[in-house]
Amino acid sequence: MSYQVLARKWRPRSFREMVGQTHVLKALINALDSQRLHHAYLFTGTRGVGKTTIARIIAKCLNCETGISSTPCGTCSVCREIDEGRFVDLIEVDAASRTKVEDTRELLDNVQYSPSRGRFKVYLIDEVHMLSTSSFNALLKTLEEPPPHVKFLLATTDPQKLPVTVLSRCLQFSLKNMPPERVVEHLSHVLTAENVPFEDDALWLLGRAADGSMRDAMSLTDQAIAFGEGKVLAADVRAMLGTLDHGQVYGVLHALIEGDARGVIEAVRHLAEQGPDWNGVLAEMLNVLHRVAIAQALPDAVDNGQGDRERVLQLAQALPAEDVQFYYQMGLIGRRDLPLAPDSRGGFEMVLLRMLAFRPADADDAPRVTLKPLGISQATADSRQAPVAGPAMAAPAAVVPASSPAAAAAAPVEPPPVAAPPAPQAEPPAPAMVELPQSESTPPAPVASLAPEPEPEPVAAAAVVDLPWEAPAVAESPQPASETAPPANAVVAEPVQAPAVAPAAVPSAPQESLPAAPVADGDEDEPPPGDYDYVEMGAETLDYDFGQAEAETPTVVEPLPAVAPATGLAAEWLSLFPQLGLGGMTGSIAANCTLIEANGDDWLLHLDPAHSVLFNPTQQRRLNDALNQQQGRSIKLRIELCKPEQETPAQAAARRRAERQRSAEASIQADPLVQQMIQQFAARVREDSIEPIDTPS
Repeated sequence: MSYQVLARKWRPRSFREMVGQTHVLKALINALDSQRLHHAYLFTGTRGVGKTTIARIIAKCLNCETGISSTPCGTCSVCREIDEGRFVDLIEVDAASRTKVEDTRELLDNVQYSPSRGRFKVYLIDEVHMLSTSSFNALLKTLEEPPPHVKFLLATTDPQKLPVTVLSRCLQFSLKNMPPERVVEHLSHVLTAENVPFEDDALWLLGRAADGSMRDAMSLTDQAIAFGEGKVLAADVRAMLGTLDHGQVYGVLHALIEGDARGVIEAVRHLAEQGPDWNGVLAEMLNVLHRVAIAQALPDAVDNGQGDRERVLQLAQALPAEDVQFYYQMGLIGRRDLPLAPDSRGGFEMVLLRMLAFRPADADDAPRVTLKPLGISQATADSRQAPVAGPAMAAPAAVVPASSPAAAAAAPVEPPPVAAPPAPQAEPPAPAMVELPQSESTPPAPVASLAPEPEPEPVAAAAVVDLPWEAPAVAESPQPASETAPPANAVVAEPVQAPAVAPAAVPSAPQESLPAAPVADGDEDEPPPGDYDYVEMGAETLDYDFGQAEAETPTVVEPLPAVAPATGLAAEWLSLFPQLGLGGMTGSIAANCTLIEANGDDWLLHLDPAHSVLFNPTQQRRLNDALNQQQGRSIKLRIELCKPEQETPAQAAARRRAERQRSAEASIQADPLVQQMIQQFAARVREDSIEPIDTPS
């Protein structure tokens, strides 16, 4: 007896023998058991997942001599003939070889006749997407309302090519790819029944090489048995498939971890002795890195299908998580660029050298990932410790009590006796604070610190300096300080009521003696940065230049006034523009145009070159369409970039806005109440706050 390949010998003959596809089998079994039978079924999926097998099983279920059920007997003449492929009422059609409409018509001519032996006449059309458009059209009516004794079973690997009219007439079942775990399980069962010795690693290699197809897995297993002389060994399968030993992949990864360029090149040289597919080598590296990333997130999820679970866990401990993601991304980009390299080996070496050259900085000092169940991330734990990690938080707080005394100690010409103890070296010096001159009537107050709350220890250390605010004045004159001045060691201070001004503006003699120049670094116009953002200005002593603020306020650029007012065609364009109902970029272009010529249906517009950046053929077409709709006729519009000499709609709108603004300002200035406030309180009218309340016409 001739040898029968495993794929045909182990083809399932009932639903119980099917591997996977539970979502499809459940629907079919329930439909057969409850006699809810459809007249057309469509099975989709990639090659070797069981489309034709399921169709043949359905044919047996429908025509079995024991009756319609989901469990055909398999022993009657009908079941045996279907298994042997010689049942007369099961018409199997290869649509790839019979694509013409004449073939379809010949097939449909026999639909009206009753089955010869079976209960139903079953048409199994494989690769149905290969039919021509005419064949589909010829099949539609019969597929929609076939005779009661006819069932259609369609199978295809490309359902996107089927017309929607065919899809709507069928019950569609999408078969899934086989995962490697299920393929390995089935191969183990088959080889055990065939008494063929095998290794688990070899089955995993076959399962991954099958790429989701059980038929491919069975065919590769046949080839492996022949290659290994009756045995399925991992080394033989690896040599047959041209795949690599994972030990060499781990050698490359360990060289990358150590940053050893010589080791990387040596590993590539050993790989080159086997003549591998370098794209496949990169794929194996990415597969290992993927498992390492899974091990770092959830160690229990790492499978031992290749017998390397311990090595994966060791890599997960040795590699930082950011390095794993970096190497994986670089490998993906390398696979994309590998066909562009002069030769595959050189491209592979450049990928590895790129990984070495651009690896994250300070990778040797990066924290290693501790393998444990998912919990609080390391980033969350680090963020909680960040506020107490360095001394930067205590330095600004130390400025608060030593603001005025430290400033006095920093001046070489005024050494007060009590300020002799130097400030701590860790504290920033006085230039971070600004000493503001005070008037005679207003008691001075210390400037608030940049820190939200001062530390208690620096405050206690600076409390020995018991000086009033006018400490420099005490240094020149022995008279006691004012009793109303607050102590220098106060932690919370009142907001400063006056901005920094020149010393000459203060009439008091003691205030004139204050050395403001050393604090401001000799430049009264540029005080040290950082303090004015935190000083609250008082309205009573605020010396604010509203004219300067108005000059700094950004203004909206208005269109320049026209050379001449709009007359003739330009005036007609001003009245026509609001009727077009344009907005956005097209409206902006039309608003900056003026009508130059209107010879019948030929119109010419001049567009301001300053707005030509928005102009393109699409905007011209939209403007032309709006004109056609408004005029009720077809207009041939031309637009030239030229400075309009007469007023455009945009300039007219700007002119009207300016007129309304001037009218509003004149109305405010003439208001009696406003004039009274100006005379009695020396008030000033901010013209930028005046807006007209009337809407433009």
